[in-house]
Amino acid sequence: MKIRQYKPDDSAQIADLFHSAVHAIDDTLYSSRQLEAWAPSPPDYYFWAQRLALKKPFVAYIDKYIIGFIELEEDGHIDCLYVHKNYQGQGVAAGLFSYLFDLAKTRKINRLYVEASKPAVPFFKKQGFNILRNNLVILRGEVLENYCMAREI
Repeated sequence: MKIRQYKPDDSAQIADLFHSAVHAIDDTLYSSRQLEAWAPSPPDYYFWAQRLALKKPFVAYIDKYIIGFIELEEDGHIDCLYVHKNYQGQGVAAGLFSYLFDLAKTRKINRLYVEASKPAVPFFKKQGFNILRNNLVILRGEVLENYCMAREI
């Protein structure tokens, strides 16, 4: 696995990865209606191309195949961290986070924070994040729960 900066021709692969990763979440954590609200079918490729052009994530890849991505905003906010459903539990998220953590130190960011989904909470706890509060987010008419988490660098 290697990590690099986003390129515009990555957008469709990332949109598909996001959609499939969300829809692979166990339905005991979020209902199928909640997952569809979170990641509508089919993916909106135009939206993703515009979004990714602004966010400029870092992508993990093997050969030319993107297996994960992470975004770091200037204030330390991690907006997205998703791993392809076939590569989860294999260290991809940890590798992306380690890359981002080193970059945050270089950029003199003192604190990282994230709104973590239910399945992401254990990962972020393992990376030293603490839960600050839970959130209820209304998205496309569905209520989704996530957790504000943060850690100092």
